[in-house]
Amino acid sequence: MKVVVLGAGLEGTASAWYLRAAGHEVTVLERQAAAGMETSYANGGQISVSHAGPWANPGAPLKVLKWLAREDAPLLFRPRADYRQWLWGLQFLIECLPARARRNTAALVKLGMYSRVSLQELRRETGIRYDELTRGILHLYTDPEEFEAAKAPVELMRAMGLDCQLKTPEECAVIEPALASCVHLLAGGTYSDSDESGDAYKFTTELARLGAHRGVRFEFGVDIKSISTAGEKINGIDIQRIGGRPETVRGDAYVLALGSYSPLFGQPLGIFLSVYPAKGYSVTMPVKNPAAAWSVSLTDDEHKLVYSRLGDRLRIAGTAELTGYNLEINKLRCEAIVKRTMDLFPDAGDPSRAEFWTGLRPSTPSNIPYIGRTKYPNLFLNTGHGTLGWTHACGSGRALADIISGRKPGVDFAFT
Repeated sequence: MKVVVLGAGLEGTASAWYLRAAGHEVTVLERQAAAGMETSYANGGQISVSHAGPWANPGAPLKVLKWLAREDAPLLFRPRADYRQWLWGLQFLIECLPARARRNTAALVKLGMYSRVSLQELRRETGIRYDELTRGILHLYTDPEEFEAAKAPVELMRAMGLDCQLKTPEECAVIEPALASCVHLLAGGTYSDSDESGDAYKFTTELARLGAHRGVRFEFGVDIKSISTAGEKINGIDIQRIGGRPETVRGDAYVLALGSYSPLFGQPLGIFLSVYPAKGYSVTMPVKNPAAAWSVSLTDDEHKLVYSRLGDRLRIAGTAELTGYNLEINKLRCEAIVKRTMDLFPDAGDPSRAEFWTGLRPSTPSNIPYIGRTKYPNLFLNTGHGTLGWTHACGSGRALADIISGRKPGVDFAFT
């Protein structure tokens, strides 16, 4: 079949790769000048299967209320005259119910484990490099009560087959020696040595290059206007290239992988996706003192930040701001990230050369992405991955290629 993929971020590029491997003719349409230039560009860098609990959990509503008055809060809800935001928020509260949170956690773990194996297989097959490190992820707690509360989720993760382990502050410093200077601040940690980290943007651009070499056609600078229908099927994608006239790109099947913008294209078709942009921030700075910089990827529970080592760069990312499609950088939030990093690792990086970035994570209330079919037999979804787009990219793309090819995916997941 000829398959047209909308979007060349992590999910769209991975979909294209696996579709081409399945023997399909694949065209990818992307408005940017290259792959991975939006949400995939500067994310936290973690492939975090073992730390993939959903935002919506029984303790989340009280935390969100406490954070409402803080401009630098890890999760900031800015109320807008936007019915989609309020519907999303109401559904988020429902997903915080204990039974739903457990179900969503199990689904995310299954997809994450499958995706991590798929990534490892792809790496062996292609030799792709993206500043990857396979030293695990260490989740740090500075609040004793939060560390105590983490013990039950760790047992749940272990019951699901993951290798999460509780660690004392001293054991955390053995795993990551850069923590020696701040070990007195720690209450404990949880560690999974099977998790990984790496530069999602480098991965996306390199996978696009390898895909193009194998026959995937990437068309950049393409403004997607709408998705047209004929009867009960998708008839084509209405586009306009830079300086060109409107035209229509046609295929046998289509994949909607436009991240936070997916619901804007789905709604005119009668496809209502509960995806809302969660604006995230990251800071990238060069390593100053290699001996003082971390190499194990870290998660800072108190500030909801992740720390990854990407070659000679340090990446710190996190926070979420529900404020629509606004992409303005809030310097206060970025400076708060820098301050926290310097408090913990004062000699690790050079803050005078810090680069600030923001992007829109396509988030569902449950954190469960949309992967699979729609009411149109030739339109498929791969969107809504939230903070776990990097963790789930290869598994999502591989599973979607199986669905489009008429095969059963190799993971037990509630596909659409």
